[in-house]
Amino acid sequence: MSFATAPERSLVLWLPDWPVTAYLREKGSAGDARAPIAVVERNLVAACSPAARAEGVRAGQRRRDAQARCPRLTVVPADPARDHRAFAPVISRIEQLAPGVQPVQPGLCALRARGPARYYGGEDHAARTILAALAEDGLAGVRAAVADGPFTAEQAAMFATSPSEPVFTVPAGGAAGFLAPLSVAALDASSLLGGGEPRTGSSARTRSGSTGSRKGAPAGADAAAGDLVSLLARLGVQTLGQFAAMDPERVRERFGDRGVRLHALAAGRDSQPVRPRTPPPELHREIAFEPPLELADQVAFGMRIAAEEFIAGIGAVDLVCTELRVELTGDRGERSERVWLHPASFDAAAVVDRVRWQLAEEAEGLRSGVALVRISPEAVDEASHHAPALFGSGPEERVHHALSRVQAMLGHRGVLTPDVGGGRWLAERQVLVPWGDRHEKGHTGLAAERARPWPGSLPDPLPATVFTPQRPVEVTSQGGYAVDVDERGMLSAVPAQLGLGDRIREIASWAGPWPVDERGWDPARARRAHRFQVVDDEGTAWLLVCEAGAWAAEATYD
Repeated sequence: MSFATAPERSLVLWLPDWPVTAYLREKGSAGDARAPIAVVERNLVAACSPAARAEGVRAGQRRRDAQARCPRLTVVPADPARDHRAFAPVISRIEQLAPGVQPVQPGLCALRARGPARYYGGEDHAARTILAALAEDGLAGVRAAVADGPFTAEQAAMFATSPSEPVFTVPAGGAAGFLAPLSVAALDASSLLGGGEPRTGSSARTRSGSTGSRKGAPAGADAAAGDLVSLLARLGVQTLGQFAAMDPERVRERFGDRGVRLHALAAGRDSQPVRPRTPPPELHREIAFEPPLELADQVAFGMRIAAEEFIAGIGAVDLVCTELRVELTGDRGERSERVWLHPASFDAAAVVDRVRWQLAEEAEGLRSGVALVRISPEAVDEASHHAPALFGSGPEERVHHALSRVQAMLGHRGVLTPDVGGGRWLAERQVLVPWGDRHEKGHTGLAAERARPWPGSLPDPLPATVFTPQRPVEVTSQGGYAVDVDERGMLSAVPAQLGLGDRIREIASWAGPWPVDERGWDPARARRAHRFQVVDDEGTAWLLVCEAGAWAAEATYD
């Protein structure tokens, strides 16, 4: 293995505390930027905001220790998918200014410095131009460094920059001198040692040099560099300069080609070039209306060609759109944005229908004519997963086709399907949602409703038949006296008979009561009741409710 290739001048951009920034950008709350926030992974702090750092929170701390130092700390679970999702638009923005970007991990990317330096009139000017553009997009605190090779540039960005001076340039040929005083731990913590593959973890290290999450890094890179760093520390080699001064042949004998590679990096001879990504195809479409259109039918008609091009563009890369984002902009600047779902995949007609439905449902929000419509895929799938069956469509496809046609004629809420929502009462949990909305992903809010704590709600299995409204019944004791429940949940007598209209059934067994207390703080809406499960002499199981002395059948177990 040869490392004689001259290092390539590289520009590295580092966005400190990116998991925190990604959380704030996805949440859409810029006002929380000054709040103490910590992103926690495996019960350890992976990244924290400047406000949290000012309170003593550090990457690598235990969650409990961080909360002890900052009681008002907002703890956010780590989400690599969120970090990548939020970083993708940043990469696209950088590519508009300087093509050829290599994403290293969320919050860290590299690009060749030669092209931008020529275009913007120098390496320093190029870096500052990119930082200024990112600052306009709300990304403050970005650091940049230019050096011989991406490894040296990464170290310079993380150790030689500051909020007051976010750009640092290592002169050509000065990589060895810059790296010499740095700790050999930089070899273990670097994000660029695994061949530049994108990583899913948090920022590699904070300004103080503490390492963050290593999740997603190439296993071989971590193992080799970590073993070498540990051994060098035991041998008394503490800095990169001391490691670079060792005889390369002795390094090869002990650590092999991998050790020689790390030895070359320590000496400022980084042979790893920047590997730009291939930008994804532009799948979105947008159409501007001049003058703005007032009628939904006019907008839908104007969207026909754009919808066909949108579907054709996705199909050209063997994909189908399963979730569609529609953004409407009014003539006065109003905006309407929504993600639409489809039970199978969108075609051009379905795209036009969603634009029309959104206009109808957002009539109050868009008070002026529509000036711009933008459609983009929120989620895609392989086209092969949606290919027609070899011997014709199955029953499910025929049902989907029929319901979709009826929905197209009647509107979004013209075809409804039942689902289970959240609540304490079974009638509240019966929710009708539009055909095609996959609520298990939380797009209609039902998943979030179900996930809430509902003290007093009925656990699974739920009754099959729910009475809406509840059916009045009578519960009496053996002597024919009405059974009541006091405030402590104590029965006035043992239930013996269940009266359903003109029929009276003997109660074979019963269980309860289970109290349901709602809105005790609001006298006008407060509700207190007790649930019972009853089995009659015919083997039918009932769910009964006693409220204010009155009995009712809420459901039956069929």
